[in-house]
Amino acid sequence: MLAPDSFTDLLALASEGARLADEEGVLSLAVPMAPCDPMALLPLLEGGDSFRFLWDGAPGLCIAASGRTNSLELSGPRRFELAQRFASASLSRLAGHHTGQAGTCPPLARPRVLLAFAFFDAPLESSAAAIPGVQAVLPRWQLSRHGHRCWLRLQRPLGGDVTPRSLAEELWDTARRLERCTPQLPRAERIAVALRSPWQEHYRQAAARALELVEGNALQKLVLAVRQQLSLSARPDPLDLLAPLRRHQGGSCRLMWQRNAASALIGASPERLLTVRQGQLRSDALAGTAPADDRAAALLHSTKDRLEHELVVDTITAVLARSGLNPRRPRHPRLARHGQLVHLHSPISACLGAQPPLAIAAALHPTPAVAGLPRREAMAWLRSLEPFERGHYAAPIGWIDSAGDLDLRVAIRSGTVEGRQLELTAGAGLVPGSAVDRELQEVALKLGVLQQQLNLPHPMAAAGLPL
Repeated sequence: MLAPDSFTDLLALASEGARLADEEGVLSLAVPMAPCDPMALLPLLEGGDSFRFLWDGAPGLCIAASGRTNSLELSGPRRFELAQRFASASLSRLAGHHTGQAGTCPPLARPRVLLAFAFFDAPLESSAAAIPGVQAVLPRWQLSRHGHRCWLRLQRPLGGDVTPRSLAEELWDTARRLERCTPQLPRAERIAVALRSPWQEHYRQAAARALELVEGNALQKLVLAVRQQLSLSARPDPLDLLAPLRRHQGGSCRLMWQRNAASALIGASPERLLTVRQGQLRSDALAGTAPADDRAAALLHSTKDRLEHELVVDTITAVLARSGLNPRRPRHPRLARHGQLVHLHSPISACLGAQPPLAIAAALHPTPAVAGLPRREAMAWLRSLEPFERGHYAAPIGWIDSAGDLDLRVAIRSGTVEGRQLELTAGAGLVPGSAVDRELQEVALKLGVLQQQLNLPHPMAAAGLPL
């Protein structure tokens, strides 16, 4: 619980932060709380607008955030660089956090800028619904938990009715109110799927063309995706759909990025593009998929899957080496289970040095696990062969904190909720030795598993893929 005399210290910290703040200063204050579940409490955080974010690595780090204090949206080839500048400027100018709390709050409580990139630098068509190349948000509320420790942070610009005292009181009162709540994770009713859009025939044609390119040596690999649109019988809350993924995808990071009230990205990513902790980075090579049954061990001996995996490992290590780093990789991949799917997995690590972390992310994205090789040619063919905008699919989603630590996950095993419509996207890598029917079955397996784990019924038997 919060110590009885903590408010006096909090008020003093707020006053000192306000004294040191510049004219455009944002006051950032945090208090410890009794252990809670950020996913369950997110609906109770009133952020002042419709933006919501969830990063659910439970039992690891879990973050719920709402509202925008500062934000950035832009497209173009410099998006990673400009997102790094925005994050560094926003976090370095926070008052309160740097006047005393920075040395006392644990890493889980640090202020964070939240990041959502699109797969491509810019959408093909500009519209209100188009996903920009990057969205970066310094949230108003940030509720974080790791293990048995939990902190609540509030960040607001000073001025007008927002004074050091009013902000301290708002934070204190909200923390105590949340501590008294005992919300439960939603137990959504099983929503029926009224209509599924067909995708198989178009995929067959596109995959056949992609395989021609691969076998003709125009490409080494191409990861072709499909999008299935589901019309639901009721309008779901994105959090209701996410809750079952905690049970079914325990080894993945559950994600939600709700840009506005109309649309939200949800998913459970098994793949990290880049994690930075105390100057050490890690990237995952994750390629090769099989059902989590007695067929899983065959992945380690599959020539096609091992080739696909090695292309990803070699590319990531080469990118890090060209960035001046000294990457380390295991000699052989291992099997990593995520829910009902198993993948070949090789973690790759290095010392970051003085490199800005988002510069490394820019060099890595997209890896051959989600795009292809050579990268430029593969990206052009994806634009040609996929009849939809990828948006957030297979793009980095995550955060960077005030100490420079960062975590970006690749938004696979994901979907977009908009009203009663749910769009699910999945892909498979085509390399020499691939067969169109087998890749179609892999895509169908990924879509079917995700639908089942979202508590949406799916006739898997029709695809010949019993789970």
